[in-house]
Amino acid sequence: MAQDQETTSDGHLLRSHAPISDAGWKLLDQEARQRLLPALAARRLVDFSGPHGWSYSASNLGRTSPLPPPAGEGVSGLRRRVLPLVEARADFEIARAELRDADRGAADPDLDALDTAAHRIAVAENIAVFHGWGDAISGITESCPHPPIPLGDAAEAYLSAVAAGIELLLGGGIGGPYALALGSEEHRRVVETAQRGGYPLLDHLREILDGPIVWAPGVRGGVLVSRRGGDFLLECGQDLSIGYDSHDADLVRLYLQESFSFQSATPEAAVALSR
Repeated sequence: MAQDQETTSDGHLLRSHAPISDAGWKLLDQEARQRLLPALAARRLVDFSGPHGWSYSASNLGRTSPLPPPAGEGVSGLRRRVLPLVEARADFEIARAELRDADRGAADPDLDALDTAAHRIAVAENIAVFHGWGDAISGITESCPHPPIPLGDAAEAYLSAVAAGIELLLGGGIGGPYALALGSEEHRRVVETAQRGGYPLLDHLREILDGPIVWAPGVRGGVLVSRRGGDFLLECGQDLSIGYDSHDADLVRLYLQESFSFQSATPEAAVALSR
């Protein structure tokens, strides 16, 4: 998440118009950061660039499309191609009474609505990167040319599926280290499972990956990716930030917002692990 907004110039967030004290904004930013960081799986496994600011609208693809010649002779033209950023937003409300209590020193203000919004937008980012977002973003599993490898019904079978995925990547010249993003249910199964002799499945998987296993809410099944770098890029305009919408006597209406694009430079550097 972006740094505390009182130290930035993101005027479009209209934070100065909200009936929230500096201490209140600090509380909300800290709460959002604590809730967002564990769930933002995609940006932990792919290359991340940014934040480049709210006015940053498109990622450079380094490619062009030919244009028909203009009216004058002896002139040709090319149109540069770009990938527009998408804007993601999750709205929520906070009771003004809770904010006043926090200013008085209450240690347990009710920020459940913020927690829910933070989880939702983190999940949305994960889904966009791993599975795509309409025609705006082509996700890793959408662009991957490899057939999905079934994980199986039992967690003990995950080891064989991951090993098969690594073998597939190695056979295509895609080196490691590797990382594994697992959906919530699949991650729980791995954490809870020990193989024969009591050796944790989580540790065994880490050994063959030579990299992390990441809880990735929103992911369907699992996604095995190479972490050698240069294969996948998540580019951020505005990083996740809280903005102000409106308020009345009882509630302050706020939102979490970000802008980003995603592109797969080497789509064959990943393998989908299906449920």
